[in-house]
Amino acid sequence: MMKDFLELAAERYSCRKFSDRPVENEKIQKIIKAASLAPTAKNGQPVFIVTVKSEEMRKKMKEASPCTFDAPVIFVMCGDVKNGWHDPYTGRSRAEMDVSIATTHMMLEAADLGLGSTWVCMMDLYKAHTILDLPEHIFPYCMLPVGYPAPDACPSERHASRKPLSELAKEV
Repeated sequence: MMKDFLELAAERYSCRKFSDRPVENEKIQKIIKAASLAPTAKNGQPVFIVTVKSEEMRKKMKEASPCTFDAPVIFVMCGDVKNGWHDPYTGRSRAEMDVSIATTHMMLEAADLGLGSTWVCMMDLYKAHTILDLPEHIFPYCMLPVGYPAPDACPSERHASRKPLSELAKEV
């Protein structure tokens, strides 16, 4: 399914309606592998992924977010705030940035595999932390519901709306 990167990036959309078809474990492993290839600050690799597949846990995750979209797989993207690179100017962990890069890699790999996904930040992070029984230093930042798009799934009407490049970047 290899596509030109810009074509893949343009065609990929936030899928909010999934079919009941289960996602093959081979594809799940490829998506996780894509995360492992993402660059991280000083190669600290603070990314931690919880793969939620069971119906019971997917129902529990609905308590943390209304935006699971009944996807057959939900990747809860977490960061190890203790072991991520810490900004020397602020002292803050930058694990969230590393998690964001890994999530982007996963989202694009899912699209390349013919799967839909949507990046979800609307989540009660503390409730998700409790539901998933995570250690204190592992913090959830976002979710990536993934699955085969439903036959009537489509991009939002705003999907193709983009700023002109002249408003996005400048040369100095």
